[in-house]
Amino acid sequence: MSEQEATEQKAGRPATHEGCLCREVLEQVREHLSLSPEIHEHFANSRIEFLKGIRAIIDSRIERLSRTSQRGAKIAVD
Repeated sequence: MSEQEATEQKAGRPATHEGCLCREVLEQVREHLSLSPEIHEHFANSRIEFLKGIRAIIDSRIERLSRTSQRGAKIAVD
């Protein structure tokens, strides 16, 4: 089967994940810890807050760079 035929055949099927040691370990940890929905919500919120913090850092940097005074000196030319 050619690569194009394989791609076309896969297009009709839902995406699957390849075997990955890290993913398997994560799934095992989730199963054994049996985390409650409240814990999942807490970690989801913490990820959101972390990203908001990164956004604040970026916004601050953009603001500081935007108001930087012009470099160099103006010279009057006769």
